[in-house]
Amino acid sequence: MPKCFIYLVSGTALLFLFIFFSFLVHKNAFTGLDFNTTVHLQDHISRRFDLTFSLLSSVGQFEFMAVILGCIFLFARRIKAGIVAFIFFIGFHLIEVFGKYFVHHPPPPQFLIRTQEILQFPLYYVQNLNSYPSGHSGRTLFVSVLALTLIWQSRRVNPIIKLLVTCFILGFDVTMLVSRIYLGEHWLSDVIGGSILGSSLALFSGIFVLDTTRHDKEKGQSKSLFPKYKIEIKKVE
Repeated sequence: MPKCFIYLVSGTALLFLFIFFSFLVHKNAFTGLDFNTTVHLQDHISRRFDLTFSLLSSVGQFEFMAVILGCIFLFARRIKAGIVAFIFFIGFHLIEVFGKYFVHHPPPPQFLIRTQEILQFPLYYVQNLNSYPSGHSGRTLFVSVLALTLIWQSRRVNPIIKLLVTCFILGFDVTMLVSRIYLGEHWLSDVIGGSILGSSLALFSGIFVLDTTRHDKEKGQSKSLFPKYKIEIKKVE
């Protein structure tokens, strides 16, 4: 089965899952779970991590993640795929704004917030009337899925390096998602919704990454109308 088809089906399935999950969030199906999860994390994680988790909040902002995404595609020399990825990246934020305005889901109360302001970009801001979905979670998963796709498509990277980089990315993702809940910036359902949406749109973008990779591989190969037959020309004396 072609990888592009797998990415298309997986992305579509996650998109429908996001729509269904958003409906449940709008109906307050996870209110108790959200509150209990936040309290549980804050009770079991030391306040010494406030600064570290707050730093992740700065890293996960739109401007910073956009730079990281651009650097990934520039380094991988996938300019056309990078343009498509940025289109889906912007599309994620349009859906995020839509969710924050139309999905009734107020953010955690002030007494739960533990964020320490370190770096705040003034260029991108979404009014926090509602907190669903989490933009930080979506951006993190979006960039991570595309980065992993590029890494595992490459034949120049050693398998051990691929595994180490994958573990680092997954560890970063888990830390980022936990930090959003621990800091009181988002509920668990916000983080889940943002992660599903970011992964879905990243898979759609990944289709073009796979196509570009295949095209690059074919560039160095000679094309023949009859690949099964080998024609030899011998000099007759």
